[in-house]
Amino acid sequence: MSRLRYQQALAKALRDEMERDPAVFVIGEDVRRSLRGVSRGLVEEFGEERVLDTPISEQAFTGFAVGAALAGRRPVVEFQIPALLYIAFEQIVDQAQKLRPMTGGQASVPVTLLVPGSGARLGLAGQHSDHPYSLFVHAGVKTVLPATAEDAYGLFAAAIRDDDPVVLFAPAAVLGVRDEVPDEPFAIALGQGRVHRRGDDVTVVAVGHLVHDALALAEELRDEVSIEVWDPRSLLPFDWAGLAASVARTGRLVVYDDANRSCGLAAEIVATAAEEMELVARPKRVTRADAVVPFAPVLELAVLPSRAQLEQAIRSVIREEVRG
Repeated sequence: MSRLRYQQALAKALRDEMERDPAVFVIGEDVRRSLRGVSRGLVEEFGEERVLDTPISEQAFTGFAVGAALAGRRPVVEFQIPALLYIAFEQIVDQAQKLRPMTGGQASVPVTLLVPGSGARLGLAGQHSDHPYSLFVHAGVKTVLPATAEDAYGLFAAAIRDDDPVVLFAPAAVLGVRDEVPDEPFAIALGQGRVHRRGDDVTVVAVGHLVHDALALAEELRDEVSIEVWDPRSLLPFDWAGLAASVARTGRLVVYDDANRSCGLAAEIVATAAEEMELVARPKRVTRADAVVPFAPVLELAVLPSRAQLEQAIRSVIREEVRG
């Protein structure tokens, strides 16, 4: 085991997969210089043919990667900021994701779309702070959002090995967080949630970097309420059975999600739980506001979900009487 930063775990996974499979290559803007640190040293080790710098044209190099995947390669496409995914949305959703079902399984598109720095960081403002994973889930694209370095490694490796397109969102807020990561290569199957902390009174579904907030609050409130912190890790496929098992133990649900409230992942989780799971209190959501993230720090914090809001939601579902 090695103690690695989240960003280092991504880099290790990419290097290990490139060493394991010669079909894997990385493509994107400034990946040879590795502005995000994920592809650092790879051009020296694997050569320029497997570490491809591109012009600033996300639609073009994503389309190139889709074609390479159809031809038997396994490209990893790096996007420096999440908003750049919008430019390549047609290539990902209308081409890469649909070609397998449209050809009856005769074609596969094993391309991984990596966003090493998704979501808000103080001062990045509106165009650099999006967390648009719900868009890809809605469109049927496999989507993962690791919260820890260990999960970042395992889910990245699984994404690269998958025969379908996978988008991996790496939250900017946890790129420097350290965790124990096995030294030997491994993969974590998509569609498996993770219980980070057992609890009896309420299930908190914490998405991405908010897992760490939820764990801190669970420890802070340990003498008042027993909080189970459940991390989906994989947003599509989603571990509905795992969530149902958690909710069956606690009977209460709060979803903590750093994405817009309307039509978001939190809304889908709450709706499914209300329809299909046994709850003793109404489920609640703590999300971003439906707003552009401002530049001013005090305004940015007003838009983003907070630990104080999570605590309020937890206390609310705990107080609510059992419905007959």
